[in-house]
Amino acid sequence: MHIGPGLGVAIMMNNYFHDMATGLLVGSGFALHAILRIQASMNTPQATLFFLKTNRRMVKLFRFALWWVILGGIPRTIFYTSFEWANAADKLQVPALAVKHVMMFTAVVWGIYAWRRMQAKVALLRESLPAELQEEV
Repeated sequence: MHIGPGLGVAIMMNNYFHDMATGLLVGSGFALHAILRIQASMNTPQATLFFLKTNRRMVKLFRFALWWVILGGIPRTIFYTSFEWANAADKLQVPALAVKHVMMFTAVVWGIYAWRRMQAKVALLRESLPAELQEEV
């Protein structure tokens, strides 16, 4: 398939944003984990409320990034051999490309697993709040 300049830019931008979405998954997970650790060290209802409110917003970011990884992966897969693979093969960078994709796949799977575990902690923290603060979450 012939890839013209316009399609090439669209594919390149999709691939870039696909990589960024993977980074958002990992980064948001690490950020929320850090906030959870601070909450645990403070162990106050206000710290728990802050964490739960932050979590609610971060879940939206996580879902957006996950959907971008899934949906952005479709065109990336379609044009993979003619765009990424061909470029890497020309520069003898196939092993580097393979390592990149294994690392990113691992990051996404680990991120989903970590987020699911964290949401179990969120449920416990929500139940631990006094009734008057539960209404604020």
